[in-house]
Amino acid sequence: MLGYFGPAGTFTHQALRTITDEEAVAFSSVREAIEAVRRGEVSGAVVPIENSVEGGVTATLDELIAGEPLAIRSEIVIPVEFGLYVREGTKLDDVRQVLTHGHAAAQCREWLASMVPQAQVTEAGSTAGAAAEVARPESRYDAAVCARVAGETYGLTEIAYAIEDNPGAVTRFVEVCKAGPVADRTGADKTTIVAFMREDHSGALLEILEQFAVRGVNLTRIESRPTKTTLGSYNFSIDIEGHLHDKRVGEALEGLHRICPRVHFLGSYPRADNGRPNIGEGFTDEAYDEAAAWVDSL
Repeated sequence: MLGYFGPAGTFTHQALRTITDEEAVAFSSVREAIEAVRRGEVSGAVVPIENSVEGGVTATLDELIAGEPLAIRSEIVIPVEFGLYVREGTKLDDVRQVLTHGHAAAQCREWLASMVPQAQVTEAGSTAGAAAEVARPESRYDAAVCARVAGETYGLTEIAYAIEDNPGAVTRFVEVCKAGPVADRTGADKTTIVAFMREDHSGALLEILEQFAVRGVNLTRIESRPTKTTLGSYNFSIDIEGHLHDKRVGEALEGLHRICPRVHFLGSYPRADNGRPNIGEGFTDEAYDEAAAWVDSL
């Protein structure tokens, strides 16, 4: 059984439904969902990791390495569209208090400022939770910014739709499970790691990036996160084009292991967009094999 960052009606729930129709367990926070995987209460959990507008989901980036190592088994990317939902009879001019998740508020900021300038926006734990609260007749909130499925789930009335400031925005979700054997290559894979600097000094990040650059490995995401030890101490959450078993990727990780005090390998898994890397000349597995054979022949 899988878990997910709930409640029902969230975008995470929508992402979960793209990979299974079986019953799943909703958790009230990303941390609870991930910890449930560590405890063995669920076989895996779907949580958000990246938004095309707001960037990385820090709760997920931090929790993935906060305890027993986990692995990413798959990724799901879905479009993010928001609407404004109210109790029956409420009009746009009546809206004074809006409840939504912080990411949704940020993605609809301009629309809200333009169309309901009189409203105060309050952040909730999730967009679906906001819809559930607004559905209560005694709620002090007049409207929720949420997905259509959440508005429908909680019996609210849609008074505006597609209110996001950046049409075409998407959110990326990952299915995490306990670490185990790495899945076979598909040719359209992604690898996620977290690398720690040995010390804060000039060129420390460059040393990490060079491990990829000199081997022709492209990065699709890199974000710094504080290690929560001392000021100025950071780790880097990185998505890599390719699979652990690609020789250029494997050698890059070997290089990181030599220069970093700690590297968390969070999995190699199929890309949601089925995108295949553009491998430069001299960086294919065959090129690595030929070079190794030449050295052996010397």
